[in-house]
Formats: sequence, structure tokens, C-alpha cells
Amino acid sequence: MRLYLLALNPTDSVTEGFLPAASRLGLDVTVLTDQPDAHRGTHPDIEVLECDVRDFRAVITRISTHHSPDAVFTNSDHLQTQAALAAAYFDLSGKDWRATLRCKDKAEMRRRLAAAGVDTVWSAELTEPVAPADAPYPCVVKPREGVASEDVVLVDGPEELVAHTKEILERRPGATLVVEEYLPGDLFTLETLGDGDLRHVLGGFHTELSPPPYFIEERLTFVPAHPEPVVDQVLTQLDALGVGFGACHTEFVVHDGRARIIEVNYRAIGDQCDLLLARLLEIPLFEHILRTHLGEPLPDDLAARRDGAARLEYPCADRAGTLVGAPTAADLDIDGVHLTYRPLRAVGERHELYRTNRDYLGVLRATGNDQPAVDRAVADFLAERRWEIQP
Repeated sequence: MRLYLLALNPTDSVTEGFLPAASRLGLDVTVLTDQPDAHRGTHPDIEVLECDVRDFRAVITRISTHHSPDAVFTNSDHLQTQAALAAAYFDLSGKDWRATLRCKDKAEMRRRLAAAGVDTVWSAELTEPVAPADAPYPCVVKPREGVASEDVVLVDGPEELVAHTKEILERRPGATLVVEEYLPGDLFTLETLGDGDLRHVLGGFHTELSPPPYFIEERLTFVPAHPEPVVDQVLTQLDALGVGFGACHTEFVVHDGRARIIEVNYRAIGDQCDLLLARLLEIPLFEHILRTHLGEPLPDDLAARRDGAARLEYPCADRAGTLVGAPTAADLDIDGVHLTYRPLRAVGERHELYRTNRDYLGVLRATGNDQPAVDRAVADFLAERRWEIQP
């Protein structure tokens, strides 16, 4: 069976998750990408074809002139609609392209949720640095189709709104920004997996952010089960968006018992959280996701482990400069806690300060049976190591 996997740059989710899963399923894989050299260097044993994957017409043409497809899949935020349209063209299982569009376009998501009567958030779209007269403060400015907290900032007044909008648009000429009311509350995620008929809730994370005005995810702690009323509210909002097929990573806040979606990433959670989930839940997570795109139903019971504890920590650069010292990759078992550390920036590399997850220096994944033990192991690991940046 032939799987076409659409990708931009190589990611850990694809390299360590989906491609090994495809191999275990016995699939023939063709990667379609606009960065073929990067993928050939990362996984030289996989067929890689160059393609303008941001254009669904180019994707359909590339597939039509190659082998007959059995599945078209992507885990990229930017390519969900293209993959959904291509799958529909070839009469394959896949996501509804309208749902992928609603999730990717943050302004359309707000309009859809409001029209369905499940949540109304003040928002406006901006293509020039102006402050809407009725904007509530504080409010949040972000790219309409952005990812990874890139150019997301909290503003307290019209002057700040204009200044930050001008700065972002200078970096992103032709972009459309969304400004929306700030939603207070603790930040969580909900991880779901569905086949279009059946939907499993895999749990979620409690996310801790950097101090405002930026929104860098610095720490995530696994939550085996959110309160049922909270889950019901989030699922109702996902239903309004048409989300229910394959993997979905939803970020939401809870304030006074009310759950409100921040954004919906219609894919598996990234930044190595998916790798942690597969280990923690002890399920073939990546295989399950691929099987849905092959048209196979999910089992009624995933037999996921429910008594585990986990945490991820992202050491971040706090200044621009060259990384001159950092710990190497490590896999450790300490007092019943399994620790996996992977560097994300090589020693000798120079970077600016981005105020996004591009500032991550590495990622530490920890799993165990007891949350306090997991937290202690993470704290000890980080305290014993140093990341040194010189101007």
C-alpha cells in the first residue's frame, strides 16, 4: 500500500514517529516536499519527490503521475487542507477540507464558533497597523495562520497594538493578522484521535508559559483526564468546527469552569510531546493515526495506560548569541523515572532571540508512575546541567 506523506521541513514527529510506524505497517512511503534535500539527508532510505506541497493542485498532479495512492497524509499545520483536498480527489479517507481550513484560519475559526453559538470572542483581521476603535484591552495579536506562538503578543493599549502590528507586518509582508480579546485562565491541551465515527480522548497537558507579553510554552505536565464538563465543552466546540478525524491537538483555557478554545491544531501534538504520549500511554499511537487515513476504523478500546505521569521541559535561550556549551543527548532511568533529553540547537550555532519555540535549546521528556518523582527527576537533571550563550 502506498502512503504519500506531505511535509515541509523534517520534524521529529515524522522522522521518529510516522515514518517508523509506516515501516512497521509495511507501507511504501513517498514523501512529497518542497525541501527534498533536507528529507533525503534525514531519511535517505525513503522515496522523496520534490513538489510545491502548499498548492493542492501540484500535489494532485504529482500523485497522479506517480504510483496510485492508498493514503495521503500530513502532520504539518500548513498542509492539512492540501492533504485533505488531495485525499478527497482520490476518494481516500481523510479530513474534511472545510474543517482543516477552519482550524488553520484563526479568524474563520472564531466566526464558525460564534455562528454555532458555542463561543463568541471579539476579534478583527488586520492588514495594516491600525487599532480598531472597539478593541478590548488587553488583547492578543497573532498571524491569522501562524504556528508555535510565532509573532503572538499581548498588548495593553492602542499604541502598543499599532506598534506591534507594524513590526510584525514588516517581517511578514502581505500577511493578515488577527487581534482578539485576551482569554484569561489556565492553559491546557486536549489530545484526541478519531476515525470519523469514533473519537478517543487521550488526555492532555497543563501548559506553563513564559511571562507576558509573549506566549512561549516552557513546560507541559500530563493530565490523564480533564474534568468531564471541561472535556464536553471542548468537544462541543470541536464538533462545531467539524473536527473528528485523525489526530487533533487543541489548546484551551479554563476560567471559572468555562473552557474556551485558543487554537486548534488539526494534527498530532508536536515538540516531541507525541513521542512522549506514545511511550506513556503504551499504545501504537502513530500507527493508529496512519490507519485512520488508510480507511481502517479505530478499536473501541485503545487499551491505553491511564496511571502514568509525565512532564516535558524546554530549556530556552534568554538572549541572542552563540551557544558555546550545552549537554548532549541522554537517556536515563532514575528512581523509576525515564528521562530522554535531546538537544535542539547545536553548539557553535548563533541565533537571534525569537520569543517563540525557536528559542528552545533542547527538550527533556520524563515519564514515570508518580508525578512528584517525575518532577524531582526533571528538576535535578536541569539543575545539574548548563547551557551557555555568548554574545
